[in-house]
Amino acid sequence: MQTTTENILNVTLLEPIKKHPTIFAKFDELDGGETLYIHNDHDPKPLYYQLLAQRGNIFTWEYLEKGPEWWKIKITKAGAKKTEINTSGENILNVTLLEPRMKHPTIFVRFDQLNEGESLTIHNDHDPKPLYYQLLGERGNIFNWEYLEQGPQWWKIKITKRISGENDETLGEIAAKDLRKAEIFKKYGIDFCCGGKKTVKEACEEQGLDVTKVEQELQQADKASSYSRPLPYNEWSLDFLTDYIVNNHHAYLKKNLPDIRAYANKVMQVHRASHPELDKVHQLAEAIATELSTHMHKEEQALFPYIKQLAIAAKEKHTPATNPFGSIQSPINLMEMEHASVGDALAQLHHITKAYTIPEDACASYTLLYKMLAELEEDTHLHIHLENNILFPKAVELEKSFSAK
Repeated sequence: MQTTTENILNVTLLEPIKKHPTIFAKFDELDGGETLYIHNDHDPKPLYYQLLAQRGNIFTWEYLEKGPEWWKIKITKAGAKKTEINTSGENILNVTLLEPRMKHPTIFVRFDQLNEGESLTIHNDHDPKPLYYQLLGERGNIFNWEYLEQGPQWWKIKITKRISGENDETLGEIAAKDLRKAEIFKKYGIDFCCGGKKTVKEACEEQGLDVTKVEQELQQADKASSYSRPLPYNEWSLDFLTDYIVNNHHAYLKKNLPDIRAYANKVMQVHRASHPELDKVHQLAEAIATELSTHMHKEEQALFPYIKQLAIAAKEKHTPATNPFGSIQSPINLMEMEHASVGDALAQLHHITKAYTIPEDACASYTLLYKMLAELEEDTHLHIHLENNILFPKAVELEKSFSAK
């Protein structure tokens, strides 16, 4: 048996506890293209799966003899040009080469071996979406999942282990960086303004949405080119942003809320017999108009002037005037509570009107009311997003920066 110059390991001569460690050590010493022959007195198939799980798909396994007395296996380490991993520099696992019962355990072992920031790309012949939820359930929210290819023959998924301290961005943070992604949230009915402090995973879980599908569309939005660049709200100075909110969103509300209230009352009076939901539409329109009117007044008379003082003081490098609130967080908490109240009322309107679907018997006033309500919802969502997710967090941090000096 030992007459050749081949690299042969007789496993039966080793203590049981040393068998697999010795084989792994011998395998690791191989250069690409070199071979290790192992001789054993039983089928070493479990070794195949352990080697695959811990070293990856970087070897070939060939039975030269299969009992009854001896099992002889030829294990060849792939050369630099023979393996997908080495040619691309990627960490790739072809799941189709594994026994069904070994697929998920092998992927978990390979994932656990990743350092933070490293990736594992898995290739499969079907969508491995159940793996996403199993990995999330057993390892937690510590990875990013990206579809590189989606059938019909191959599904390729890149799984990246997140770096410690890196948390999922919130809905508000995502929309603040690129408002075009807010369109994806709106498509799925995800509240990114009042509910902007949740993560995509949390929001999808609450609403029973397929998080992999939503995240995939967000990833595609990153890659997609667009001829229209969204307004860079997140880059504006706070004094400029407060003026923008007042001159655009507050001005819009002051102009349109009186008409919305009037039409809601008029349409209710004329059509309530055949459309009893109009009583609730009128009630909600009144509540929204009242809430927003007092809300805007408080912002324009107290909160926004103080935020502008902070912004100007930062630019001119001097100490701002005394804070009339004790802490800016107090009025911001109140504003966010009022935003939540308005957001809830708008959600009820959206539901009652079946997303502002105009009935067949609607008159011109009825039609105009629903179009105005739809526009109100659109504008208010952006309005609240700019305040909750951009203006307010930055104002809190700016005030803290003066306290730290």
